[in-house]
Amino acid sequence: MLLDTASLYFRAFHGLPDTIRAPDGSPVNAIRGLLDMLARLVTDFEPTELVACWDDNWRPRWRVALVPEYKAHRVAKLVPSGNDVEQTPDLLLPQIKIIREVLGALGIPIVGAQDYEADDVIGTLAARSRLPVDIVTGDRDLFQLVNDTSGVRVIYTARGMSKLELVTDAVVVSKYGVAPSQYADFAVLRGDPSDGLPGVPGVGEKTAAALLSQFGDLARIIEASQEPATALSASVRKKITASAAYLQVAPHVVAVARDLDLEDVDARIQTVSAERRKELESLSGKWGLGGSLERAVRALGSAA
Repeated sequence: MLLDTASLYFRAFHGLPDTIRAPDGSPVNAIRGLLDMLARLVTDFEPTELVACWDDNWRPRWRVALVPEYKAHRVAKLVPSGNDVEQTPDLLLPQIKIIREVLGALGIPIVGAQDYEADDVIGTLAARSRLPVDIVTGDRDLFQLVNDTSGVRVIYTARGMSKLELVTDAVVVSKYGVAPSQYADFAVLRGDPSDGLPGVPGVGEKTAAALLSQFGDLARIIEASQEPATALSASVRKKITASAAYLQVAPHVVAVARDLDLEDVDARIQTVSAERRKELESLSGKWGLGGSLERAVRALGSAA
């Protein structure tokens, strides 16, 4: 099980009231919400291994260099010499460090990669896994990794933990009219406002799906737009050719990396050791994590 960790703690923060506080008055709604999500996921899906994938860089410069609009609407502060600062609620920011501490004390490895997003870590770990993989996210970009043959599916959280959706090949086809292997090209054509991806003006989901059904992939669509004899309407041909510069670079932005050089980690779920239990008790007392942490510990213990 690969967690798109930021996706989950943002969802937890917005899903629970910030009146949930530690003894010192600090908000802990994101922490407790994430722990309850973790307990539910481990209990329901019974993974044997678990990794918290992390955004070491949520907006990599190399992606921005290709498509400057990429996630630009989510930037709180540009940092010329380092990672841009993402718009994050003030009451969430201090909880992120504590989330890392709690995950570490639970024995859950946190894996990130310099200059890459959690999506890329997920893509790489999924590609090299010898086990079936569940990816937990609210991000549609990761639908491109779904692969029934390899046993990779997405546990989609966009509608909340009470309405989790298991995304397989058939689900992607049913929702969008494209195969998972075509989803990245589909997203390039359609665009994605949540990532600031402009898409091809005038090409929506239906047109994008129809083009991919007819030609197979983006490269062939571009090739067809340059060949007058191909069965492509004049209006669509014009839209594709007008976006030639964007279509040349956007696929590199949208494609999730699958070949990062990541260190091996022991992701096996294990019973919490006595030493870690003391650390967890200390964290629970300090931050008032109560039943949420107990449920997570119990779920991990049952899965070990």
